[in-house]
Amino acid sequence: MTPAPATETVAPLALGPAVQLLRELGDLKRLRDARSPLSLADRAFLRSWRRLLAGEEPGDVARAETAAALAATRLAGVDASVLRLAGLSPEEVVDVLRRGFDAVTSTAGRTLGELSDLREALGANASAGPGGERALPAPPPFAEALVRQPRAGATHPALPRVVVEPPESHGDHCFTTAVYAGLLAPLHGVDRGEAFFTMLGHHLPNADLPDAGFGGEVLLGDLAPRVLGALQERSLAQLPARLADRLRGLLPLREDVGSALGRACTSADVLDRVLQVHHHARAAGFTAAQALDDLDIVHPGPVQEFQLRLLADAGLPVR
Repeated sequence: MTPAPATETVAPLALGPAVQLLRELGDLKRLRDARSPLSLADRAFLRSWRRLLAGEEPGDVARAETAAALAATRLAGVDASVLRLAGLSPEEVVDVLRRGFDAVTSTAGRTLGELSDLREALGANASAGPGGERALPAPPPFAEALVRQPRAGATHPALPRVVVEPPESHGDHCFTTAVYAGLLAPLHGVDRGEAFFTMLGHHLPNADLPDAGFGGEVLLGDLAPRVLGALQERSLAQLPARLADRLRGLLPLREDVGSALGRACTSADVLDRVLQVHHHARAAGFTAAQALDDLDIVHPGPVQEFQLRLLADAGLPVR
């Protein structure tokens, strides 16, 4: 949809130390475990829609899912349900989740402002968070389609597309940008829930429209607003009227940088697109030294000396 025009010029935020935290959140698109073939981000995307269909307020969903995502940057799939399965008490579950949360948020300093509401939300996650999803309704069909729909990546109407493997899904992108927007929202004076909800639904047309990227939208020309608008309405029709009407009112603002909501959403979108490209560049340039030297893949401990000698004798010295 064509965004409302910007009405004022406002300088973007200086995010500085928060970029590493955002990069780690983006990696949830690439983390998986044995419970599902989907990435952690795709699963959180579907769970967020299920919670909304169950009647939870967007603000509550935003806080719970953003807090869980922050903890997952360090704990990966070790969430509340896994910890409860291992026999931990609710208090012990919260302690572990908060250690993961604190480990990643400490790197951002005060750049993202006060995060105590998110840290507090981990307490609710420990008893009714990601592990309690079996009682939730099924996700709307468009959400399942967005998880299956790959993103186009970098495209241009006059140039060959840059194909990278594996592509992220629209569920990956929408959840990641929703978390980014929810984190940035208070810095713009916007409610976390509004920003999160807007970005969770900002690619509704792509449930039906295969992604040809920026290049494809340019080639659609004057027909683009009609195509995108019709397909967005097909997805909105799958939501209860109260949610559809609320989202329909928010979406036109998401690229209007004259509005605080638009600045939070536009920032989230461009950060995710650029960090995704950086991920592929890093993956292409990965060296063994990064894992062996920087990350101590032969971990310090009682058997390290034995392992280092073994590797040296095999012609695979670590240092």
